[in-house]
Amino acid sequence: MTFTQMLAAASQARQSLLCVGLDPDPARFPAGMAPAAESFFDFCAAIVDATADVAAAFKPQIAYFAAHGAERQLQRLIAHVRQAAPGVPVILDAKRGDIGATARQYAREAFERYGADAVTLSPFMGFDSIEPYLDYADKGLFLLCRTSNPGGDDLQALPLALPGQPRLFEHLAQLAQGPWNANGQLGLVVGATRAHEVARVREMAPALPLLIPGVGAQGGDAAATVRAGWRPGGPVVINSSRAILYASSGANFADAARAAALATRAQLQAALPAGAVL
Repeated sequence: MTFTQMLAAASQARQSLLCVGLDPDPARFPAGMAPAAESFFDFCAAIVDATADVAAAFKPQIAYFAAHGAERQLQRLIAHVRQAAPGVPVILDAKRGDIGATARQYAREAFERYGADAVTLSPFMGFDSIEPYLDYADKGLFLLCRTSNPGGDDLQALPLALPGQPRLFEHLAQLAQGPWNANGQLGLVVGATRAHEVARVREMAPALPLLIPGVGAQGGDAAATVRAGWRPGGPVVINSSRAILYASSGANFADAARAAALATRAQLQAALPAGAVL
């Protein structure tokens, strides 16, 4: 099963567009949990267990683990997802961007060391920076396209000296939909805080999976995001991290995370067109 098929099956089985982001910050661990690397697995595994039947994907952010020497806990966590939520894909949020032999090592890290089903990449060094990942034919690659951070305008919104003067993010979407996607492995990362640009990316790339962060604590409008990005045959998976992970700072943190995930899933579902089938 390819990543795209896996994502579609998980979304349909759980009637969900929700991706639960796993960004463990020890400063925000619940009371009584030690703010140490050993607790990273315990905290995230409890979130996975609480949301296993709600999430269409899980997205661990590698920096949150690596900064605290918790890479082994990340490996354990991804293995745990396989047991607790079989069939639910893991998207490793790494945003790697390099060429040649170095890119090949990053691909091994994502897909062989951690066993992720997909990875986020920065494509701004060009096609040869993503090419080594394409050797893993059943894996997915989400390319940064139109991010929601304020600095995204510095480059992504600039017009290019091409016919019609497309902006950089529009040109990238066209490349990912077309010549770069010979094996059907590519998707795009588009921030939820600019719903009109989510719609523009969807126009340029009608069939690609869109990974859309920014709903929840970052302020993205969940309903507007679904309306802008979802199309029949054009899947979306919408990420929420902090609003779910830190719904409570008490011993009930996992129950609170589940409640937040259920509420978000319902909000996303309600925004789908009438009669839409996941």
